[in-house]
Amino acid sequence: MRKSEIFQTKVEAKPDNMLFRFSLGQALYEEGDTTAAIPHLQRCSDSRDDWMLPRILLGKALLQQGEAETAKPVLIKALELAVAQHHDEPAEELRDILEDLS
Repeated sequence: MRKSEIFQTKVEAKPDNMLFRFSLGQALYEEGDTTAAIPHLQRCSDSRDDWMLPRILLGKALLQQGEAETAKPVLIKALELAVAQHHDEPAEELRDILEDLS
């Protein structure tokens, strides 16, 4: 059983549990199903202004879908959160991604 299948069941049982939904989005992303991951990561990003991780994955998933213009503001917000929350490695990664988009 794939990881996404485990979390799909959990999300179906508790659709408003954002941790389950994030885990599903992350699993789908890691399994290469970015199309399916995007709505879950978007919902998590929308649920909290200070949640960095779903924004990072959402931005990367959007880039993989060829949606650079949509991804850019998501990644900029993720970078702002990474800096504010003192997450140095994600901040460095995000700077590199954004530099490549310039």
